[in-house]
Amino acid sequence: MVVADSVKSQPISIPKGVFCEKVVSVEHYTDRLFMFRITRPTSFRFRSGEFVMIGLPNAERPIYRAYSIACPSWDDELEFYSIKVPDGPLTKDLQKIKIGDAILMRPKPTGTLVNDALIDGTNLYLFSTGTGIAPFASVIRDPETYEKFEKIILTHTCRQVAELEYGKKLYDLTLDDPLVGDEAKIQLKYYPTVTQEEFATSGRVTDLVQSGKLFADLGLPELDPASDRGMICGSMGFLKDMKNILLDRGFVEGSNSSPADFVVERAFVG
Repeated sequence: MVVADSVKSQPISIPKGVFCEKVVSVEHYTDRLFMFRITRPTSFRFRSGEFVMIGLPNAERPIYRAYSIACPSWDDELEFYSIKVPDGPLTKDLQKIKIGDAILMRPKPTGTLVNDALIDGTNLYLFSTGTGIAPFASVIRDPETYEKFEKIILTHTCRQVAELEYGKKLYDLTLDDPLVGDEAKIQLKYYPTVTQEEFATSGRVTDLVQSGKLFADLGLPELDPASDRGMICGSMGFLKDMKNILLDRGFVEGSNSSPADFVVERAFVG
């Protein structure tokens, strides 16, 4: 991972009420995926699992997109995990950022992938595809998650093996985390799958849930709304399919104002 050794100064116009932060590290995993970290405003507070709107100071009216905060709420910096879209209104430029560059961030975090939106349960399933793992990078490093649930199951489905690198590093980092590492070693299970290359576990996680293979592999019972809770984040098709699976099994969708069995995040980057 790149380490910041200096901060560039950029004479830019900062919109009123918007934070202007500096990039402190950038890591590219594939030609489609990268991670970056920025300085954290002293006054900024958020709940693990929430997202913010970020943009670049490269236009009179900057373009903002929703990005899940991929670090726990106690982190001194803010981390984001992004796809690279060649013609994306924001990511076509965002993927070129360097250490010291400026990032604009609106001050109000929001989102449904928070512990407060779920009622108590035994097992917490975090279903993700692609960069949809980002909010769960925050959730699995939050002590509250381990206090509220006995088991946390993080699933991550990607097209290619190389696209799992961020999730694998995240899992290893969590096991060594000084705050939750001891709990994670006992309570956290990681279940990566790949759809377009050979891998230890192949196929869409929705199919693996429906066939029961996921539960057989993990030594857990099938999904049950009496004990299980879920969070879903990923592609639009995945959100729809996974939500329908849970609804068909008797789960009730929740929200911040009405906590229930599972929640879905519908914010996307581009």
